[in-house]
This record gives sequence, C-alpha cells and structure tokens, in this order.
Amino acid sequence: MSSEVMVLAEKNHIPATCASAGFESNPQDALREISSYSACMNREFHTTAQRWSALQQRDPLADGRFVYSVATTGIYCRPVCPSKLARRENIAFHDTPAAAASAGFRPCKRCQPDGPTQSARHTAAVAKACRLIESAESPPALDELAAATEMSRYHFLRTFKSITGVTPGKYAAAHRSQKVRTTLRENSSVTAAIYDAGFNSSSHFYQNAAGTLGMSPADYRRGGQGVAIRHAITPCLLGLVLVAGTARGICRVSFGYDRATLEREVRDAFPNAVFEKPDKAFTAWVKSLVAHLRRPSEKLDLPLDIRCTAFQQRVWQALREIPPGETANYSEVAARIGQPTAARAVARACATNPIAVAIPCHRVLGTHGSLTGYRWGIERKQQLLQQESAIPK
Repeated sequence: MSSEVMVLAEKNHIPATCASAGFESNPQDALREISSYSACMNREFHTTAQRWSALQQRDPLADGRFVYSVATTGIYCRPVCPSKLARRENIAFHDTPAAAASAGFRPCKRCQPDGPTQSARHTAAVAKACRLIESAESPPALDELAAATEMSRYHFLRTFKSITGVTPGKYAAAHRSQKVRTTLRENSSVTAAIYDAGFNSSSHFYQNAAGTLGMSPADYRRGGQGVAIRHAITPCLLGLVLVAGTARGICRVSFGYDRATLEREVRDAFPNAVFEKPDKAFTAWVKSLVAHLRRPSEKLDLPLDIRCTAFQQRVWQALREIPPGETANYSEVAARIGQPTAARAVARACATNPIAVAIPCHRVLGTHGSLTGYRWGIERKQQLLQQESAIPK
C-alpha cells in the first residue's frame, strides 16, 4: 500500500484498494466513493424543529452535528443515544459537547457524546480491518476480523459492507487482484505475480482472470500487446463518433468533433494493441450503433468487450436495462444493484464509462432531475435524452 493511503487510513478513512467495488487507484477518488458518511454534510440540523425530528428518529446522520441535554437528569447525549427519550419540555439542544458542558451538563456514560462519533468509530474499525486484510498472507477469517475490531461477527460484517460496499472476502479478493496487476506491471513472471499476491494455486487465479484483468495475464503484463482492435470514425448527429472493438465485442465508443483527436485517444487507450482494418462483423456493429443514434426506439443490443471491475460491471449492466425514453437517478441505480448507499460510487462508474450509448450513462440524472455531468458534454447528453423522449409510447 502507498504511504499516502497509509496516512489516510490513519485518519480513519478506508484505503483505496478495493477494485471490485469500483474504486479507482487514486486514493482520493476512492475515499469520495466509499464514504457513505459524506451524506451528513448535505443534511441540515440547524433549527430546533430539525433537531427534534432527528432526535425522535434517532437519525444516524445527526450524530456529531449537535447534542441534547435533559434538565431532569443533568446529562447531555448524542441524538442517537439509545436511552429513553425525555419529555420535550425538558430537552435543550447544543451545537457542541463543549457548549453543553459549559451549560452545566455531564456527558452520558452510555453514548459518550464527548468522544468520537459512531460513524468515525466504525470507519476506524473498518480501516483497521482493511489493513489486516492487506497485510495478511492469506485472507483472515471473518471471526478474526470481528475480534480485532471488537465487534460481533454480524455487526462487523454489516458495518464493513455498509462502508466499503463489499464483504471482507470480496475486499480481500480485490486486493489480491490489484496486487497481481501491480506485480505484472513490474515485469514479474505471471506465476510469481500470482503467488506473491496470495493465491494458493495458479488454477484458482486463472478461473477468474478474465474478470480480474479483462484479458489473459500474459497479455496484461505486456500492456495488451497482440490484442487486435478494429475502429472506425464516422459522422453522426452528435458530431463524430468513434467505435472500437475486438473480436469479442465493442470496447470503446466516444464522441468528438476532431477526427485526429479521436484517433489519438483510441491509440492512447490501447497503446500496445494491434490495429486492424474493420471486417464485416465490426462494420455491422458500427452501422447498428449509428442507426440507433438516428432512431433510438429500441434497446441497442451489441456484444461488449469491457475491461472493468465487478462493481462497474454491475452498474453498467443496470444502465443497459434502462429503456430508451426513461431515466433513473444515481440513488435508484444504486438500489437496483443492491447497494443503496453507493450513489457516489455509481456516479463515478458512470463517469468512467468508456462506451457511450451502448452503455447508456446519459440516462442517469442527478437527484432532482438535473443533467449533472457527461463525459462527452452536457449538450450531447441533453440531445440524446431529447431524441429518446420523442419516441412514441
């Protein structure tokens, strides 16, 4: 793990090594995606009415935003304190524990409002578990991780998954896969990379190599050298569209206005590939995509060859299930893939989608229906949606 990630872990954040959850190698990107607690910053608890409502619901997002005191007991608590709720007329709200203490109240021994918030404690515990997973020669057992974080087995599993979006087992698998990638890039032999990453047999690794690397381990080590790619650049309603594909399917679709720029982008994306002339099958794929841009009345069904993580794959498959003329927001997509707290990670997966239209990330909107960002420009996103909304029902 890099020293930067280690520092972040020490600050009670989660290391960015879990590729299977859709996290990028950049630690800052990963932290933004996996931190479900950032939602706290978007909630307001300024007024007495807002705080009373949060207290009644024991809203976890209110923890750390204010404390409340009880006149009849002389103590102050967190809004998530499990103790019995006092009568409203006996409760006062304070911005900070220090303010409550200055008013003459003692901290509750049960919820310890003068200590770290529950979310901070959970994040620190999961960070500790991640470090244990990453430093172990073989994936630690669930009971071992739970004991190390002083949680019950069930509570630890639920907490770990809520923060990282994956189980500890999947996190360990992703870390080993990332270690294989790193070792292969250092020109190690495939066999050495597999065993150095903690796989106890080469057969176990090769069973999942396609999903892990997107190509054979030897090809990955050579930067995709020898992989045959065909591509075409053709005019469309949105300017120029570049379509690239392998024998397995489409691997890139992007828009632009300059042919040379698009040509350079595809060659930069696959620097060691062999570029061949389009054949009949590939030409048919291009015609199908261009026709869909003109009349997006039906689901575009093209074979795809995507080098992606397991999380990205789940998000992109969910996008392909959104019919033309319909949209969804990031939270709805997150719910569809079974990770309702992963809206920010879904947004990141949309932003890194390399295949426009065939993976219709343009059909995903912000929470309030805003267009938000689009890799190929907001204007193109708006035009695509306008064309699809005009489809007769």
